[in-house]
Amino acid sequence: MTLNYLRRGSGAPVVLVHGLGGSWRSWGTVLDDLATRREVVAPDLPGFGDSAPLVGEVSIATLTDALEGFLDEHDLRDADLVGSSMGARMVLELARRGVGRDVVALDPGGFWTSGEQRLFSVSLRASIALVRRLDRALPMLLGNPVTRTALLAQFSARPWALPPDVPLTELRRMISSPSFDDALGALTHGPTQQGMPRGTAPGRITIGWGRFDGVTLPRQAARAQAAFPDAEVHWFDKCGHFPQWDAPQEAVDLVLAATGARTG
Repeated sequence: MTLNYLRRGSGAPVVLVHGLGGSWRSWGTVLDDLATRREVVAPDLPGFGDSAPLVGEVSIATLTDALEGFLDEHDLRDADLVGSSMGARMVLELARRGVGRDVVALDPGGFWTSGEQRLFSVSLRASIALVRRLDRALPMLLGNPVTRTALLAQFSARPWALPPDVPLTELRRMISSPSFDDALGALTHGPTQQGMPRGTAPGRITIGWGRFDGVTLPRQAARAQAAFPDAEVHWFDKCGHFPQWDAPQEAVDLVLAATGARTG
């Protein structure tokens, strides 16, 4: 299927894969800086942003299939991959399939226990239900540091410091995405992420994790590293679920440092 995407900059390509309910605009805080050094390609996943939904089942596997098809279509099968949240899980899955080169996975989903998975489902569904009810009032609520903090405490370690337009764009996309509910169901009721044996990754794997992540809890990083034993873990000390929100410069520096290796 054809996916909407942004392509900007020059140099070795790096593909940015957004999370649940997002779009290429989820990377707005880091796009310009990355594009000064790399060619940045940021697709909208099926059913998100301006891409049409999948026909048939929506699951992590089918979304990843569509992303893999996009990489093939645009001659990016050997590109470096960066993902956030659900997108981070997807780039790890692509690495497991032997697709891509260096990979950076920021706070990936898929490493919950069953209890954590239920908690994630209940808390995120409640949060999104609230945001949907407050849709018209979101600009006002996010414009106030106090109410912005109350709304975004699960996602950010410092919600009061965020520019209001950043979470507004993300939340509006979440509540309008036709595939949001199906993808959330796939995350909360589907299988956890499979790993891969040591020494089989197509490139370097770096897993970034916010120490104050309220969505994919920090203790899950150990499970992710056990599943992907070649991975190195980078801790964002003052970050929640989205390092590109709370520490955009550190996120840019990590991507540039952890990708771009070429052999052969």
